[in-house]
Amino acid sequence: VQLVESGGGLVQSGGFLNLSCVASANMFSIYTMGWHRQAPGKQRELVATISSDGIANYADSVKGRFTISRDNAKNTVYLEMKSLTAEDTAVYYCHADAHILGDYWGRGTQVTVSS
Repeated sequence: VQLVESGGGLVQSGGFLNLSCVASANMFSIYTMGWHRQAPGKQRELVATISSDGIANYADSVKGRFTISRDNAKNTVYLEMKSLTAEDTAVYYCHADAHILGDYWGRGTQVTVSS
């Protein structure tokens, strides 16, 4: 399974960005998909997940600002991010939990929020 993220970039504080992750997987619809991020000098942390039936969970730090969604017909998971702050600056990674088939990571996309 290959995961390819896109949509990162530089944005001003208070702005928004939309990330996408396309998976090359025949069974995408059964995977739990997620976004994680890693800021410089910090451990990678969970941002949001979405189950195969569309149930979303969020880290407390992004609740109300980020929205995760998926389009199974396009093998794509999205992360809409608004009201961005400098604390959201990180490399954002797409993750696929393919259950007994293993789990997979994308290479990441940089999000930089200028204050």
